[in-house]
Amino acid sequence: MPAAEAGTTEYGHGITAIDTDLLRSQFDASHLIVANGRAAFVDTGVNSSVPNFLATLARKNLDVGDVDYVFLTHVHLDHAGGAGLLLQSLPNALAVLHPRGAPHMIDPAKLIRGAQAVYGEAEYFRQYGDIVPIEKERVVVAHDLQEFEFGGRVLQSFYTEGHARHHHCFFDPASRSVFTGDSFGLSYRELDTVNGAFIYPTTTPVHFDPPEAHKAIDRIMNFEPEQLFLTHYSRVTELPRLAADLHRRIDDFVGLVTQHAEADRRTEKVHASMYDYFVAELRQHGFAGDDAAVREIVGKDVALNTMGLEFWLDHR
Repeated sequence: MPAAEAGTTEYGHGITAIDTDLLRSQFDASHLIVANGRAAFVDTGVNSSVPNFLATLARKNLDVGDVDYVFLTHVHLDHAGGAGLLLQSLPNALAVLHPRGAPHMIDPAKLIRGAQAVYGEAEYFRQYGDIVPIEKERVVVAHDLQEFEFGGRVLQSFYTEGHARHHHCFFDPASRSVFTGDSFGLSYRELDTVNGAFIYPTTTPVHFDPPEAHKAIDRIMNFEPEQLFLTHYSRVTELPRLAADLHRRIDDFVGLVTQHAEADRRTEKVHASMYDYFVAELRQHGFAGDDAAVREIVGKDVALNTMGLEFWLDHR
């Protein structure tokens, strides 16, 4: 069993999951990777997460100068919102971004406007605060299959669309792992049962693309990983089963929104149908919580997935 301490979970191979404390416990993870006294973060949560990261470094007797990279899978703010503020405390670290994402961290104005359009201004500020830009000189634009070395360890970037056009993942040969961001869906530990992890796609606005989402899953699996580290939430195994579940649920979500394409009060009906879908799938998976528990855990995702699916439907 992995060891846990103070909002962190140790997985071996120098990998630590750090709870970013966004929204609820075990909703959003950053991963710290340590190799021979050098370190890197993968995804950064939000501004309020930064003290967790610095405290974790201190507990591991690492100096802020020992961090070489902050790898950002994409620039959605639950993954990258805290990156600029974190980098202010990491004098030697560079931010590694997909070429389509890098400009939005150097100048986050458009990113902020988009998030405010999705969440509303008040909720945006409650969750994310003021986004700190990253200096252009500290941004590295990753090529597909580019390798990054720290402490003798290599992480390899590879592009994965479907969830966002500016998404890439990172393969870690040392642990046979991929850090997947949102390209391999969401799997919250509250939904684990005796049947294992429960996983589902995230179809948030505005870039959801079903064929590309399928391709991203296959590309991740082509690295033959033994484990994946998701931002929501951390390690999963049983990868062939989970990949099959994701492929099926992408198609299920597309079918769900398509069946309501011409309906009056379409958003309301898609929203309700998606809740019914989650309840049925989780019952089959052996989840013991009641319908209210399902709504509590997946409610945010149902709302965002509905928005993304409707956007896809209207622009396909």
